Parts: sequence; C-alpha cells; structure tokens
Amino acid sequence: MSALTRHHVSVTGRHDAPPLVLVHGFGCDQHMWRYVAPAFEDSHRVVLMDLIGAGGGDLSGYDSERYSELEGYAADITAVVRELDLHGAVLVGHSVSAMLVAMTQLEEPERVAGLVMVAPSPRYIDEPGYTGGFGEEDVDELLDSLAGNYLGWSSAMAPAIMGNSERPELGEELTESFCRMDPAVARRFATATFRSDSRDLLPRIGVPTLVLQCTDDVIAPVAVGEYVAEQVPDGRLVMLEATGHCPNLSAPEATTRAIASFLDDLDVVPA
Repeated sequence: MSALTRHHVSVTGRHDAPPLVLVHGFGCDQHMWRYVAPAFEDSHRVVLMDLIGAGGGDLSGYDSERYSELEGYAADITAVVRELDLHGAVLVGHSVSAMLVAMTQLEEPERVAGLVMVAPSPRYIDEPGYTGGFGEEDVDELLDSLAGNYLGWSSAMAPAIMGNSERPELGEELTESFCRMDPAVARRFATATFRSDSRDLLPRIGVPTLVLQCTDDVIAPVAVGEYVAEQVPDGRLVMLEATGHCPNLSAPEATTRAIASFLDDLDVVPA
C-alpha cells in the first residue's frame, strides 16, 4: 500500500507552488486543520495526512513495536514527503508532531525548507534545569488512567487540553476525535509521546523554524516554547494570545497569520 493511501493524504492548492504539509497531533486528524489550510491554497501546494490510527489512516499495517517510539510516526511523514517527491517543503506539526516533522527534516534536509512547530514539547517531564510541565508521577497517573478507561480519560482530558471552557463545542469535538482512536493504539502513542525526550534534536535542525506558543496551555507551558525557540539555531518564537493546546481550532485566524508571515519571510521557490 502506498504511503498516500495509508495516510489518507489530501493534496489541494497549486501544484506548481511550494509545498505546505500540515500534520496533526495526538488524538486528532487532518480535519483539525480545516480553518487553517484553505488560507494557503492560493499560494501553496497544501498536503494533509492522517497519522496511523487517526481519521482515515489505515491500521492494517500497524506494528506495535514500530509505533512504540516516535520515530515510527516520523518515518511515515517522511514516506509521504518522498512519495510526493516534495522539495522546498515547509512542514507544520502540531503538538507531538512538531517533533515528528523535526525528525523528517533531519532525515530529508534537501526536501525541507522550513518548520512550523505549533504548541511543541520535546520533553513533557520536568527535570533539573528544564520545565516540561509534568512531574514523573503526573505522567504515570495520566497513562494509567488512559489504560484503565480510555473513553473516560478522553472525556475528562480533551476539554482540559482544548481549554476555552466558554466554547464547550471545541472540547466536545476533541473528545469525539480522541474516542475514535483505537484504545490500544492511543495508549501506545500516548506512552511514546509523554515519555519521549527529543531535546537533542533541536540544535541539529537546519532550517528556519517558527515556534507558535499559546499564552495559556496546560500541556506545553510558555517555558517550553521559549526553550524550543532558543535551542533551534534559527528558531523564532511567536506568542499567540490564545488559550489551550489547539490554536488551529481555537485561534485559527492568529495561527494562520503567524504561519503566513513566516512563509512570506522564507520566500521558497519550488524545485
């Protein structure tokens, strides 16, 4: 099966324009970009995909060992980039996918011209000299709760992750998205995500990188966004006056403006 079929890849916009690849985070799917992607269809070749187990992503080839580490998911993004033969691409990764697109850039430096990291975190667990936002025990409890009752965990966690309690429909949408995932797949992806440590990748990123950080995010606090932007050699931080971990849904206009400004500065010409 081709990577394009396996990951339910959708390509819109101008096929002679620079590619813009949008990758969703844990528990989401490409539908989460519906307020952002259309803004770039006049100027870019817009590529959307579903990670395995999400949305239209095909689970028939799922391998529990491969997807016990984030590198398995990153390899899928790389496969899509290669199959489409993209050059001069800007990869946009939300949440954990911010680290996945970084891995793809390091694997295919000649194909990737820039990165956008939306609410990224290279390490969720606090350590001396580093603030990740969670203690070790917090992560243990989170993963135990997910393993014990995934639907209940989703109903409790999704609204907290989304924030914006005055707009409950956003939390409800994320809850429904979480609940569509196979619990075993979700548990393995969550474990790979929350126990990961990708900080060593950041100084190796070789392209301009935009870090979009929400001012109030329970998953990735401001200190994490600042850290990521400082560690990437050509990193730039833009603070979004937004609440929650999913500004592509809760603050799509601000998210779109920030990405558009970054793309204008890059001025990428397709190969």
